[in-house]
Amino acid sequence: MSLKGRKILIGMTGGIACYKIPYLVRLLRKAGTDVRIVMTESATRFITPLTLETVSDNPVAVQMFPQHQYVSIQHIDLAVWPDLFLVAPATANFLGKAASGISDDLLTTVFCAVTKPVMIAPAMNPGMWGNQITQKNVACLREFGYRFIEPTEGDMACDEQGVGRLPEPEQLFEAVSAFFRKGAKKKLLTGRHVLVSAGPCREPVDPVRFLSNRSSGKMGYALARAALEIGAYTTLVSGPTGLIPPPGVTYVSVETTRQMYDAIKRRFGRTDILIMAAAPSDYRPVSVAAQKIKKQSTSWQLRLEPTTDILKTLSTRKKTGQVLVGFALETEAGEVNARKKLKDKKLDLIVLNSLRDESAAFDSDTNKVTLLAPGGRAERWPLMYKDEIAVKLLEKIARML
Repeated sequence: MSLKGRKILIGMTGGIACYKIPYLVRLLRKAGTDVRIVMTESATRFITPLTLETVSDNPVAVQMFPQHQYVSIQHIDLAVWPDLFLVAPATANFLGKAASGISDDLLTTVFCAVTKPVMIAPAMNPGMWGNQITQKNVACLREFGYRFIEPTEGDMACDEQGVGRLPEPEQLFEAVSAFFRKGAKKKLLTGRHVLVSAGPCREPVDPVRFLSNRSSGKMGYALARAALEIGAYTTLVSGPTGLIPPPGVTYVSVETTRQMYDAIKRRFGRTDILIMAAAPSDYRPVSVAAQKIKKQSTSWQLRLEPTTDILKTLSTRKKTGQVLVGFALETEAGEVNARKKLKDKKLDLIVLNSLRDESAAFDSDTNKVTLLAPGGRAERWPLMYKDEIAVKLLEKIARML
């Protein structure tokens, strides 16, 4: 994974949004990063250094001159250590001092000394964020080359509403991940249109029940992120998941297989690459009850009918130069069944998922796949993070184009 082995230094300033940072640290640690934290004294009023030390498994630096500790070049050691320095949350006060070169505490001194890439995630009241002085400081820092993670709009702790919220931990994590991925990838698909489907579909039985499957959508979302970052115009058509769409993709939310088919069909004509990583339902109820079906002592028979096979239907409209990629998950005779789908649906490539490995189960961040192409030998990939699989798969597709 692009974050594995990376060193992230997080600088925290005093704001209520500090409560989100332990969750971000956990996500970063889970991805294999080493995380260290510098806090201002004000930040410690909102969350304790002990909490951050526990989740980061590293000491937290707060004071410029702590007692009983060797600190003569602490600010330099911290400045040269990371691969990325993230200031989150960043208050209006910090932005003003940073833009003016004021170094009156440990965090601003590290900020002044650091030569590695820096990302800043502001968080404050909407009035403070919109203040012309704050915006002037932001513009100044941008001009100097500092990267910003924009605040989001929503309800504030002060009961106001507007732009100024710190993005959610998952969004901050994605911004950090995207930074490292962008630095490592060539723009192999610049100008191409990539359409990715992801997640499960739900077929309603009555107003409260539905038929679905265990797809998490993680592979599809990883593919959408990777396609965007190597230059493609990317559309993500997704069934219900708990995932946050990658910033920059065109996101289309659907629920049923019919809705997914309609959304993909409308966009298929201008698509260069269609990757069906979703798990549409194979069957749906013949009829949907208008009211909740009550439990009875007798058995209940549910009549089902086939849904539209999205890839097979669209393959009849395939134009010269288009690439169609499918996914298959089999519990028996995997390669035999996958090759049959490859032929029947006229695909250029099919990705066979594994269920035999514990680390490749549903909702896992890793997977072990086998690639099959018409007339080609099986290409078996080792266990990898889904982000790694996404990049490698798109590189292969780019070569096919």
